[in-house]
Amino acid sequence: MPELLEVETYRRQASHVVGRTIGGADAPDAWFVKGSEPDEVVAAVTGRRVVGARRRGKLLVLDLDETSGGVRLGLRFGMTGRLLIAGTASIDRLEYSSARDDPAWDRFTLHFTDGTDLRVRDPRRLGGVLLDPDEDRLGVDALAATRADLAGALGASTAPLKARLMDQARLAGIGNLLADEILWRAGLDPARAAGGLDDDELATLHRALREVLADLMARGGSHTGDLRQAAALDGLCPRDGAPLARRQVGGRTTVSCPVHQR
Repeated sequence: MPELLEVETYRRQASHVVGRTIGGADAPDAWFVKGSEPDEVVAAVTGRRVVGARRRGKLLVLDLDETSGGVRLGLRFGMTGRLLIAGTASIDRLEYSSARDDPAWDRFTLHFTDGTDLRVRDPRRLGGVLLDPDEDRLGVDALAATRADLAGALGASTAPLKARLMDQARLAGIGNLLADEILWRAGLDPARAAGGLDDDELATLHRALREVLADLMARGGSHTGDLRQAAALDGLCPRDGAPLARRQVGGRTTVSCPVHQR
């Protein structure tokens, strides 16, 4: 599923369309267009040049030129959305998504005047397209978060630690797979109170956050299934051999080790 790392891959891919002019757009799925009518979005982007491709958390933003006022186009990818440019995808398939690749799942397309296009292909329609997204609703980007940023995101909350890590208004970009891996490496129970960490535990959590993002970016992202849980096919913790526990924490299926995650 697209989390911060997958959307960063999409951002790098989208940087190749910077400088291209949008000749037209298709928005055939009204459900996929958020906060506006499809025709409004098509009219707002047509004729504009892409001047930037940015990411904040799981949100990809295309900055369009300031002719008659600038426009920002936000792209969200849900659990199964992929980005294709000129028919090429930077990610072939996503964990928990279909192995098929059907053009009928194209929910939004930008057609450039040079004959190329940019498509969002999403089988489950859990992503979305929106004009001028409210980026201020998102917390600090997890890839850039300092230890102080992390402490601020956790605050004095009594909410489960995992839920707070996944709260996009506090820390943008962390999804279910990344949260489980970060907490497993940090040796912290996902269900404990977010605001109950001491200084050493906070430092350990921040180090695990940075290590996981760096490691999985080098391995292609969190969508590949090549994670600690997936590797433990016998249901045992690779670190200490204890049976892994599967439960609901913060409304999300969570896998953790009851022995070393405290």
